[in-house]
Parts: sequence; structure tokens; C-alpha cells
Amino acid sequence: MRLKATLVGALAAMLMAGTAQAETLRLLTWGGYAPEEVIRLFEEKYPDINVEVTLSNNEEMIAKLRATGGAGYDLAQPSHDRIYAAQYEYNIYKPLDLSKIDLSNVEPKLLAGVKENTTIEGQVYAVPHQWGTSGLMTDITKAPDIKSWGDLCDPKYKGKTSMRLRRTILLGTAFAMGEDPFSAYSDLAKYQQILDKVADKLIACKDNIKAYWKGGDDLSAMMLSGEIVASETWDSTAFKLYSQNPNIRFVPPETGALAWIDTFAMPRKAQADAAAYKWINFVLQPDIVKLMSASTGAMASIKGAQELLPADKQEAVKAAFTAEDIDNLKFFANIPPGVEDMEGKTLEKIQAATSN
Repeated sequence: MRLKATLVGALAAMLMAGTAQAETLRLLTWGGYAPEEVIRLFEEKYPDINVEVTLSNNEEMIAKLRATGGAGYDLAQPSHDRIYAAQYEYNIYKPLDLSKIDLSNVEPKLLAGVKENTTIEGQVYAVPHQWGTSGLMTDITKAPDIKSWGDLCDPKYKGKTSMRLRRTILLGTAFAMGEDPFSAYSDLAKYQQILDKVADKLIACKDNIKAYWKGGDDLSAMMLSGEIVASETWDSTAFKLYSQNPNIRFVPPETGALAWIDTFAMPRKAQADAAAYKWINFVLQPDIVKLMSASTGAMASIKGAQELLPADKQEAVKAAFTAEDIDNLKFFANIPPGVEDMEGKTLEKIQAATSN
């Protein structure tokens, strides 16, 4: 009896030790970037790691990490333009060890661009994951002449367009008004003048707006129902709707679609570095990229990513972009200190004026 009790005790101790060794990988990421199937496959490969997901966006990621000094999460996915200034101001990230990431299949131009944007004192703070653009979406049977950000404010579409009150529409409208907001980042007084002009334009546009969308689901519902005929949008949202209604197309604005790259960055007080590097390498594999692209509708940063999109989304990309459109992309520039506060106040001004 004593031997049996000893064996049972030893087995229990082994099980408890195994449980104690399991670690949690805490992801701070966008919707669609950690689909259940991908998490299941990862945890099957690494049974000693549990994945915990917190969905967020650029502004919230910075706010959460700023509040904790970079604690609470092990891997974050800010866009490439949201890292340099946030690190410079708040010290919320730590450098990556690139020797632990398999970058052999990553698209060289995207990798070089992200490294250039996120290198501080010779150390790299991010690598690319997914990329895409922001521009326009239109039902070509109802609004075939939508070509510019400003067309969302054309009186002929009164009450039939939409946009999201975030910085993208500020930048797009500035370009449509003949300004170059990115070059004005070096002169904040000049940038404030641009923002004031944009605010006046968007406030005057309020009668055109059926509703200001906040997420892809409500925007999709308005487009599919015909409540709106055009909107500012992420290309991935338009690509998803194309499979349900091929008349709904993504339209790169004539001044250039705004291009973003969502990255992998490690919070300064992350506790599961090894698990984070395993996740990065896992989701950059082509077979996992295929699952991820079906979830996000966006293209991964690896070579040949377009061919890994679902067939309907490949068709949507071809229907949206010409070679000239790709050459005309405007990649988001690094946001210098102070700019986000200026943009936030401008958006608050527009929100207050359009709520009346």
C-alpha cells in the first residue's frame, strides 16, 4: 500500500511539474491575426505553450503598453509607423534578436522598410507580418466615378457614403487637397495648418455620411445592404466583400493608397521571449500564412503572398490594383512626437461638430 501511495504521489508531482512548466504567450494583436485554427496548430506543436489573445488597435496598443511600462504582453503587432516615436517617448519595447527569426522567406523590400523605420541606435525593434492599404471602396454600379478621397463628399452621394474618424481619413483628405502631410511632419506648425483645413473639409462633408464606421463588420453590413455606395476602408474589407458582390471593389485613390505594414514587436517587460520567437516563425510559414490570409484578407510579408490568398481574394486584388497603383503607394511615415496628439484633437473637433 505504501509503494502504491508513493507511486501515485510521484505521478502527481510529475503532472504538477509539467503544468508548472507550461507558459502563456500573451499576444496583443489585431482581429484576425490569431485565428483559432492557427492557435490550435501552434499549441499542438508546442504543447507547453498556451496562447492568450487580446485584440487591439494601434492607439490602444500604445496606451496599454505605456500604462504598464511595456508589461502585460509578450508580443505586440503595431503598424510600422507606430514604433519609433512610441519607443523614443515611452520606452515600451525591447530590441529583437533577429538571429532567432527565420527571415529567409520574408519579402526583402518589406523587411528593409520595416527595419529602416524601426531601427534605434543600431538595434531593430520590429519585423513585418501582414501588410495592406487603406483607400476607397465603391459599388461600381452605383458610384462608378469614385476616384479620390474627396469624392466621398460629392453632393451627388449625400447620405450614401461612410468613413472612419481615425487618422487615415485625415491623411487621405490632406493628399486629396493637394497637401503632403508626411513631408509636413518636420514642421508641426505647417502640419497643424493642414489639419485645420482637413477638419473644415470633413465637417462640411457630414451630410454625405450615412454613418461613421468603427469596425469592418458594420461597414460591411452597410455596403452589402446598399445603405452606402462608397466608403473609406481597408483593402482587406473590400476584398472580403468582393466574393459576395463582385460589384464592390477596392479603389486606390488617385493620389495613392496609404500602405501599412503590421509588425511583430516585443514589449519591454515581456516574459515569454522564446515562445514569442516560436510564434513569429510559426505564422510566417507558407501553410500557416494561407490560413492567416483567409482570416485577415490581407497579404503576409512573405514572398509569393498573393498566391497564398484564397482564390476570391486573389481576384479582388487583381480587380483593384494596376502596376501603376502599386508604384503609387504612400507608405505611412514614422509619426514624430506630438503628431498623434494633434491628430487626436482634430478628430475630436470633427466628432463634436458632426454629432450635432
